[in-house]
Amino acid sequence: MEILIFAYILYKLYVLMRGTIAVQIFIGVLALFLVQFLVTLLNMRMLGSLFGLLSEVFVLAVIILFQPEIRRLLLALGQNPLVRRLVRMPEHEALVSEVVDAVSLLSRQRVGCLVAFERGTGLRSYIETGTPLQAKVTSDLIVTIFFAQNPLHDGAVIIKDRKIEAARCILPVSTSMKLSPHLGLRHRAAVGLTELTDAFVIVVSEETGRISFSTDGHLETNVSIEELHGYLGSILLQQASESRELEVAEV
Repeated sequence: MEILIFAYILYKLYVLMRGTIAVQIFIGVLALFLVQFLVTLLNMRMLGSLFGLLSEVFVLAVIILFQPEIRRLLLALGQNPLVRRLVRMPEHEALVSEVVDAVSLLSRQRVGCLVAFERGTGLRSYIETGTPLQAKVTSDLIVTIFFAQNPLHDGAVIIKDRKIEAARCILPVSTSMKLSPHLGLRHRAAVGLTELTDAFVIVVSEETGRISFSTDGHLETNVSIEELHGYLGSILLQQASESRELEVAEV
């Protein structure tokens, strides 16, 4: 078994290095190994001392020389279905990362956005006001939707069960007198939805690029990316736990 595993690793390394300059570098490294073996075998002390000094930086030199091949190897390893299954990131964590990356980019570029997450209360009536997408949540897709040249940028994106259900959705606007008169339509729509449902809504201001979120009719403004990551992660984790408990109860 050990021989088979070793042979498989050598074959994969050969496939990765084939047709690149790494083959010549590997031959040179192998030649140095052979010379060091002969030096040790013949008990050549001066050359042995020299190779001893070289061996201290040998690992670092190999990493530098084979950096592209090592990256390709790690990338191939990470994309392996078996490895991904063993070390798979929790689904809610992957969703949080995609959304937070998109919000961070939109905030830096001062592009307004409005993203609502369905929780316990269904948002079907609001989903039906928009354009259905039924798409996987990715940061690239969210950023693309909210750029001004995109016809879907007006309105809200609604995410349900780790999918973008629809874009360009119309949300109810809050009429609360407690809100600052300087708040725009996006912020009032975020509060309006959370006044009527238990949704979690993220807003990016088009004027300032500041990030806010609303839940239970309350608006938290000027939120950092780290804070947003923490809040959204805890809410989605709680939602995932409740879903699992419901599935167990039904069984």
